[in-house]
Amino acid sequence: MSDFKIKISNLDRLSVIRVLLLVIYDLAAIEVASFMALFIRFDFTMNDEMVRYLAIYRQHQILVMGITIIIFAACRLYTSIWSYASIREMMNIMLASILYMLLVTAVYDFLEPESNGMPRSFYLLSAAFLFVLVFFVRFIYRAIREFRGLTNKNRVTKRVMVIGAGAAGAGLIKEIKANPSLKKKLVCIVDDDTTKVGKRMFGVFVAGTTEDIPNLVKSYVIDQILIAMPSASAEERKRILDICKTTGCEMMIIPGIYQIIRGDVSVSQLKHVDVNDLLGREPIEVDIDSIMGYVKDKVIMVTGAGGSIGSELCRQIASHQPKQLIMLDIYENTTYEVQNELKANFPELNLVVLIASVRNTARIDHIFEMYRPDIVYHAAAHKHVPLMEANPNEAIKNNVLGTWKVVMASDKWKVSKFVLISTDKAVNPTSIMGASKRICEMLVQTYNNHSETDFVAVRFGNVLGSHGSVIPLFKRQIAEGGPVTVTHPDIIRYFMTIPEAVSLVLQAGAFAKGGEIFVLDMGKPVKIDDLARNLILLSGLKPDIDIKIKYVGLRPGEKLYEELLMDEEGLQDTENKLIHIGHPIKLDEEKFIKQIEDLSDYVQKEPDDIKRYVKNIVPTYNPKN
Repeated sequence: MSDFKIKISNLDRLSVIRVLLLVIYDLAAIEVASFMALFIRFDFTMNDEMVRYLAIYRQHQILVMGITIIIFAACRLYTSIWSYASIREMMNIMLASILYMLLVTAVYDFLEPESNGMPRSFYLLSAAFLFVLVFFVRFIYRAIREFRGLTNKNRVTKRVMVIGAGAAGAGLIKEIKANPSLKKKLVCIVDDDTTKVGKRMFGVFVAGTTEDIPNLVKSYVIDQILIAMPSASAEERKRILDICKTTGCEMMIIPGIYQIIRGDVSVSQLKHVDVNDLLGREPIEVDIDSIMGYVKDKVIMVTGAGGSIGSELCRQIASHQPKQLIMLDIYENTTYEVQNELKANFPELNLVVLIASVRNTARIDHIFEMYRPDIVYHAAAHKHVPLMEANPNEAIKNNVLGTWKVVMASDKWKVSKFVLISTDKAVNPTSIMGASKRICEMLVQTYNNHSETDFVAVRFGNVLGSHGSVIPLFKRQIAEGGPVTVTHPDIIRYFMTIPEAVSLVLQAGAFAKGGEIFVLDMGKPVKIDDLARNLILLSGLKPDIDIKIKYVGLRPGEKLYEELLMDEEGLQDTENKLIHIGHPIKLDEEKFIKQIEDLSDYVQKEPDDIKRYVKNIVPTYNPKN
């Protein structure tokens, strides 16, 4: 600690010395500027009249110098970091010089009325000389820094193209030019505004439009492309990225327009382009703050809290002042990590972490009796399609029976809202995982008709970046040199990000009146083959040349495309135009509950034909061998 204090005091001492040196220089500059103004006024001759005016100047010299230094301080000429000086600092110097001119005019006209003050040209000339002298010494820091950046070629490692000649691009260019340590050489700018093409921004040439990018990359030997277009639409951003990814250059992008609004556009705000940027649609945005009032001062339980969706739910809920947040999961490692994160970020949060299986009836009932949750988000489930095809009984035990036990406990202990995390694989399922989640939806709708609890389900597609999703697999395969394995060249999926999925779940909780299946409009589906090729290109490699793509065939339970709705469900809009409600499908509830009871007994025998048994419950289930 003492060493730290010594370092701070040394820094303060250096700052004081720098300010004192600047003050001494400015005092000398005032003297020189005043002398030169009179010397020029009298045609570079030291005649008697000039000597007389010099004597008048000397009489009030200390007053003028003292007030001038105060003016300079008020104009921040002693607090700016001059190695990063820009137009703002130049304007401050100009303002200080103008105020100096008004000062000396007032002093000499007021204190020397008999001699009518100084010659009129003296005021303008002395202010002009003072501006030049003050500007020179301060901007010499910046000039030296720029010169070193240009001459020290060893420090420049990447030749950079900036896409976007707007405010974001300007911010990046200024910072890169002011920081040679970033090791970036600005080579050219690209912008689709043709009025800017052929001009320069901070000395960097606007060489063409986005259509010219491939040719410009070759002509200027570009290593890195910085995309500074935060206000561009998702479709436009995807178009530009599709052009850039063919160049093999490293790409980085400013995430969003809020970076401009907050005024913190800088190189540090750039992120590597990833596959999320290539989805070609605007992210689903929900005003979480406006809808999350229903969790404040409530006891909230999240099952599967250590998973991708469950953990993000916990983060969002924790930031909205619940009375208590209960994290429940059977897997301790990730749950422990999320617990530590929440404790660090929300020290006032009343957090309870429980390790338990949703399949344990007594344990679940005891937890509900003890904590009496107001809202339950049920995210606990087995979700990997091929694994569940190989272990179908476990899919039923965990997904169906586990959900049933949490649903029964929610009903018994009068939970206000129960939100089930479902999947588009529940629609006309071909996998046991999808069929199990369809039974969960049927449980939710059945219990909603006979309970004080509002039971709802939220159905969405694949989640980018979640545990076991295809993107981490592709990235690992690329890092290992390939091949990248794709099941089928024509397979397509709907995709969303973890924040999008969670915002939908939270809004469903706000909209929930009971019995609904909420469905997100996720735009156009994406070909998995395209995702794989895009990731290879974003890594600076070429598909089928640097990294091979291997088609391995559909896995057990997979189908070429997923659906979000069954034919009978239809759609109903909500306040959020991107969130819809599927109408409940009528079923024989008495028969259904009897089937679940029989299923519960049957699956404990570890049968070989559980898929056949499930098909009797889910008529739309079409298992594929």
